[in-house]
Amino acid sequence: MDSDVIILGAGIVGIATGIHLLRRGRSVTLVDRNAPGRETSFGNAGIIQREGVRPHAFPRDLQTLLQVGLHLSTAARYEPLALPKLAPPLLKYWWESSPEHYRKVVQSYAPLIGRSILTHNDLILAAGPEAEKLISRYGWHLAFRSQDKFEKEIGKARGDHEQFGIGYKVLDWPALKAAEPDLIGGLVGAIHWTDPWTVRDPGALVSAYFGLFETLGGRFVSGAAEGLVPEAGFWSSMVAGRKLTAQQAVIALGPWAPDVLEPLGYRLPLFVKRGYHMHYGAPEGVELKHLLLDPEVGYAMAPMAAGIRITTGAEFSMRDAAPTPIQLGKAEQAARELFPLGDRLDPQPWKGARPCTPDMMPIISKAPRHEGLYVGIGHAHHGFTLGPATGELLAQTMTGEETAIDIRPFRMERFLGG
Repeated sequence: MDSDVIILGAGIVGIATGIHLLRRGRSVTLVDRNAPGRETSFGNAGIIQREGVRPHAFPRDLQTLLQVGLHLSTAARYEPLALPKLAPPLLKYWWESSPEHYRKVVQSYAPLIGRSILTHNDLILAAGPEAEKLISRYGWHLAFRSQDKFEKEIGKARGDHEQFGIGYKVLDWPALKAAEPDLIGGLVGAIHWTDPWTVRDPGALVSAYFGLFETLGGRFVSGAAEGLVPEAGFWSSMVAGRKLTAQQAVIALGPWAPDVLEPLGYRLPLFVKRGYHMHYGAPEGVELKHLLLDPEVGYAMAPMAAGIRITTGAEFSMRDAAPTPIQLGKAEQAARELFPLGDRLDPQPWKGARPCTPDMMPIISKAPRHEGLYVGIGHAHHGFTLGPATGELLAQTMTGEETAIDIRPFRMERFLGG
């Protein structure tokens, strides 16, 4: 064997899984066609989203559906030509978002989110001071333009505090202005989520985790894996003309996981939500201090090492279709109503794909039809948040330990009739 474990995918899930396996005495080979952490792990809003006990449900109110259907929404848009292929998983997504099903999803999802800060903190401390410098423990602002929606969200925050212990503060406009002096206006207030952490360079944090992986003795092989083949008691994959072998294998390929899973007989109802980001400057003396999410429009604005990053909502399209950054233009226009953004700093928008499941929960699981095969995919909007927790749970499962939380709700069999 080249190693005990081969991991396909060097995003935050694959890297974290490798770290936790190395700590347990396993040798690990990590494989990716790109540099570690340069895909979906790179292009997010940089939140370790401890408050995110409620995953993004499919909208069920007529007003929102009409806005999306007529391409009036900034938060979500779709490519009409992709709908025939996307329709089956999206219909299941809509079904799982019913109030009855969604309550069960939240109950299963909340303990996983509860591991987010703990597992990130573990890796941050181990990765060293350069990782620590990237972190802010202030939290972030969920800001509102209308009083009725603000008050409705206050009620939800109160409920999440009572049920899950999530910390928050209510900021009226003067209090929000005190926290963010350079906001122009247009807002009535914000929920200040106090439990989450934010990261000023998500890609750099994942790179720091990769540095920890290498320090612990992990090996990285650059190249596209040409599938994964079960052989007599081990797994093999051809990478850059070389056959790699291991006793166990992990698929942590995010939106590219079906390329490896389907030849093995696992057809899962996965789909992607694509997203974009762009960095902006600011006038001299003007500063955005904390991440701000504008939910009534549908984008986030965050201070990053590379500038002020605007990240868009969800684009329902095929994974590899050409970029259509229409939402970014709308988000930029809306953001300028709230804050004096400067010029664009990037030559073109960054595009990524969030891997999603219809029930809004990731797959953290042994593959049911093969020995030694494990999967960590489908984290949707919370991949950056849940990467270290997923890695911990997979490593515990693979080494026969009791898992930190019950992972039965995340098993692959739920989509395979098992």
